[in-house]
Amino acid sequence: MTRKSDAVSSDADQARKLIVYGREECHLCQDMILALRNLQAQVSFDFQVIDIDSDPELLARYGDKIPVLLSPFTHQEICHYFLDLAALDDYLAKFR
Repeated sequence: MTRKSDAVSSDADQARKLIVYGREECHLCQDMILALRNLQAQVSFDFQVIDIDSDPELLARYGDKIPVLLSPFTHQEICHYFLDLAALDDYLAKFR
């Protein structure tokens, strides 16, 4: 039987897994990835980078809107083009 506190903890863990949609030859993408890596020294979260050029559906969805920081847990777009620290903090605060 799962306790409520275990479920909340699991949700918080899932919420801290993020995705950056971008492409390899994108300086804005590289800037966001570097900013996220630097932020990980202060805030607990994980992220993976997905190249939209490897998937026609992602390419059609995001095109030139990259980079996009998204939560696969809530399907919420947190920010795009530049890392918005306030938006990321607001998102993560929901799961503390």
